[in-house]
Amino acid sequence: MREETMHERYMRMALEEAEKAGRLGEIPVGAVVVRQGEVLGRGHNLRQTGHSALAHAEVLAIEEACRLTGDWRLDGCDLYVTLEPCAMCAGAVLNSRISRVFYGASDPREGAVCGMLRLFDLPYGSRPDYEGGVLAEECAELLSAFFSRQRMR
Repeated sequence: MREETMHERYMRMALEEAEKAGRLGEIPVGAVVVRQGEVLGRGHNLRQTGHSALAHAEVLAIEEACRLTGDWRLDGCDLYVTLEPCAMCAGAVLNSRISRVFYGASDPREGAVCGMLRLFDLPYGSRPDYEGGVLAEECAELLSAFFSRQRMR
């Protein structure tokens, strides 16, 4: 049995957040912001619960990390998120200066990293490194199961 990587460990934390969202009837997406091994922020989708188009997992995790650090700049931080960020969330990553993004499932229709858009490849002042596919099957399965249950209703 192979040992779990650091990226998998943090993605599992993001999956725990996604499961919280799913239990609330939210689309199960979770995110975690980490700097040098310390978790600074966690978030899960709360759009329905909070009646807010802005309550995406990434935005909530970034806001918590900013509060904890006392700074809007998150240089040196990594974001782990179960689904490829949308344009709004990719914009929040760029504006917060997060250094690296690791996501699980790809989102060809609404993703803004490698999907519909490629915002991190544009010449902004801050350009994070990124890697998709971290625990992709588990992340995608959580989403598929949620939408399957929704269709049955």
